[in-house]
Amino acid sequence: MSGIRGMADPRRFGIERVAYWLMRLSGLGLLAYFVAHIYETSNILRGRVGWDELIAMTQTTEGHVVLTIVIGMCVFHTVNGIRVMLGHGGVGVGRPARPDYPYEPASQNYRHKAGIYGAMVLAAVAMMYGMAVMFGE
Repeated sequence: MSGIRGMADPRRFGIERVAYWLMRLSGLGLLAYFVAHIYETSNILRGRVGWDELIAMTQTTEGHVVLTIVIGMCVFHTVNGIRVMLGHGGVGVGRPARPDYPYEPASQNYRHKAGIYGAMVLAAVAMMYGMAVMFGE
């Protein structure tokens, strides 16, 4: 019994399981950011002083790091979601084959693995761009 650690082991299940966990975690992270953003935006009701206090709190190094992570989560979640939707629609799935041992699912072919890696690369590039904008002089 390896529990959650074994269930999340990328060596056992491959990059598809990593994408599965990243999709769930990025979704929860974006939900938390959405709630925090609603709270942040509602501070305008406190007037100019309340708004300025909150903006000063977010314009710190820690605030920029959090926003960089949000950028990465948003890009990965979007691109991977598009990949999943295309796969459910049959795009890039491949032809059905006879299930001979060892069975290799046609839906987990190089096209979908390239889509996962592409989502990760695009998220990393977006995060680097975001850091350059926020931390740039």
